[in-house]
Amino acid sequence: MLSCSIRRRLSSLPILAVAASVFAAAQAQELPFRSATTNDRVGLSRSMHDLAIEALSTQPGSRRALDPGDQVILQLAAQQYVQAKASLAAWRAQHSAQPGLDPPLWLRLYAEARAAESQDKVPFGEAFRKAFASAFAPLDDRSAFESRYFLETLPSVFRARLEQLLSQRNGSEWIALADAVTLVRAYLTTEAFECFAADLTAAETADDAQRYLVNDAVLIKTQEGATLSALVVRKRGVREPQPTSLRFTIYVQPRADLTLAELAALHGYVGVVAYARGKRASPDEISPWEHEVADTYGVIDWISKQPWSNGEVGMYGASYEGFTQWAAAKRLHPALKTIVPGSASSPGLGLPMQNNVFLTANYAWPFYVMDNRELDDATYNDRQRWNAIGPRWFASGRPFRQIDAIDGMPNHLLQRQLQHPSFDAYYQAMQPHGDDYARINIPVLTMTGYYDDANSAAVNYLVEHYEHDRNARHYLLIGPYPHASSLTLFTPPVVAGYTLDPAARIDSLELTYQWFDHVMRGTAIPALLQDRINFEIMGANRWAHAPSIDAMSSEKQLLYLSDERVGGRYRLSPKKAAQLGFIEQTVDLADRTSENNLYPGAAVTTVPALASGFLYVSDPLDATATLSGKITGKLDIAINKRDLDITLAAGELMADGKVFWLCYYVGRASYADDMSVRKLLTPGERTAIPFTRTQLVSRQVSKGSRLLVVVSVNKNPFAQVNYGTGKDVSDESVADAGEPLKISWYNDSFVTVPISR
Repeated sequence: MLSCSIRRRLSSLPILAVAASVFAAAQAQELPFRSATTNDRVGLSRSMHDLAIEALSTQPGSRRALDPGDQVILQLAAQQYVQAKASLAAWRAQHSAQPGLDPPLWLRLYAEARAAESQDKVPFGEAFRKAFASAFAPLDDRSAFESRYFLETLPSVFRARLEQLLSQRNGSEWIALADAVTLVRAYLTTEAFECFAADLTAAETADDAQRYLVNDAVLIKTQEGATLSALVVRKRGVREPQPTSLRFTIYVQPRADLTLAELAALHGYVGVVAYARGKRASPDEISPWEHEVADTYGVIDWISKQPWSNGEVGMYGASYEGFTQWAAAKRLHPALKTIVPGSASSPGLGLPMQNNVFLTANYAWPFYVMDNRELDDATYNDRQRWNAIGPRWFASGRPFRQIDAIDGMPNHLLQRQLQHPSFDAYYQAMQPHGDDYARINIPVLTMTGYYDDANSAAVNYLVEHYEHDRNARHYLLIGPYPHASSLTLFTPPVVAGYTLDPAARIDSLELTYQWFDHVMRGTAIPALLQDRINFEIMGANRWAHAPSIDAMSSEKQLLYLSDERVGGRYRLSPKKAAQLGFIEQTVDLADRTSENNLYPGAAVTTVPALASGFLYVSDPLDATATLSGKITGKLDIAINKRDLDITLAAGELMADGKVFWLCYYVGRASYADDMSVRKLLTPGERTAIPFTRTQLVSRQVSKGSRLLVVVSVNKNPFAQVNYGTGKDVSDESVADAGEPLKISWYNDSFVTVPISR
């Protein structure tokens, strides 16, 4: 695409000259290129320097075609810093009346700092801080915040793009001019962000002092005797008391925390970030999940008594922070006026176990948050260690309780949790349970996503709330979002390989403050929240609204898992079989050479090749339909043991033969009726296993597509292996496997599909 300036110049030429110029520009001149890798910083710098020189010294016609930004990028990479600064000045002067065409701020800061370093012999850090102060001084608070937000992008984001481009070169010694500019730009962006990262905090801190009152050394004493650390940010010049925006978190990230607290101040709130017991400056023992009910109450009580508080508090945040809001709601302080839990974790339901099956997905998390007062990034980012621990345990055949012995490092939190395989008083004390929900009389806005692993847990809070209070003021917003869905200023364009509809691209933090204003300032409810349940229909590019989860669809279609073969699969039939029958599966739980794992790694995959299990396929849809709600059902089974762990996945089998996955479920049969009470199966007897705690989803399903349901017995390195003895599964080992598990899947088993035709 030609730049605006090039297009204007071309439009003034005679038509034949225009054609000749376009033809010449199309002859992409190739430049010599000496390949290098990001691991060789000196070699890469030299390679990019030489490539930039070559690009700048091409024939005059090509040089004139360079975009002003490309010219500056090439000059900087060629270490022509003074010339780059002059080119920037010319660029800015050319577009002084068109702010949208100004040079990006990061480029201006880097160019000015490099020029000062080169021409005036000023150290880069000092030059950068001076350029930053000069650039930010005239900005209003909102513009400054948005500009800084981009500058805080991790250099690794740009480095990944650079590595991708370098890997595509395949050792080629020549490169087209356009590709050269793209590569140099990726290099220069990475280089710039890495260079000023060390000085960015100091520059921002100096700017902060002009805009905000920041106290990052607050200590709060609670009635229970705990000492909690907190950060408080207020807008300078504000004298009247304000409502408070509170995040209660275990993730100590000082710069990011300050940024989010400043965003609260920009919206007219006091921004408070309080840390869990033992984190940041708290001297107490770190013990996640176990004290948040009392500690959130203590923080809210402290806030309500401060001179800058008007006595009203709203909480928001995602994942663990979503859980802490429900912990606060369990013991509701009068000052807490609303909560906005995003992707809310639920101890005992979503992690460390899901439907009573302990998982290895969060095995590293206790080390991450408990090793020190902030976060142990070095240990947590040791992916080789964490990727290996599940397979090592699985191959060993040892009890799940010994997994940390295999790792070689005690996992104390996991060991405490393993003592509670039921959803017992241990978990119930951490969050609302039973009649607690009836006392939660404040407005709630839950946010989650179809690609959020906490989807079913986050939605379950809403289900329980309405079950105990039909008049609850609880809204849900859900779309094709990943975990941590309510802490993003923008939505990523691609999630799990799925490209989002334009309608789904929202600013969930802005929506949070619109909700806070509605509750605490009496403004209109956010326009997107038109009913209790607000959901984006994937593929339809539109939002829909319903008064309840059941009302998301117009009908519930029962499809039976029949024993009628259709090729190598079985029919998912709308009619119950006239005669009871079954298909039988045999699983050798002692065998470590094969696995059963139905967890979809992406939104769209090929049809799974099962080591053991069954695929059921429906008839083709005769028209486009919308599937919105929860795919639930009941499995009628008989086994030769006392227990098993079931896994089920459902998706749209599209015309091209690929599967668009819609939901995934794993659960322990003995807890299917009640997560808090184990009811072992009787060998040889039929048992109905309901599954209801599934993901909420909405998808426009195409005409001709079929529904695919896959069922199997869970056996893989990512979850406990249930050997079916009836003992605590954490104590079972391969020695308990005994004879292979035999399971009969009866043909009156069914799934309930929420659909609108």
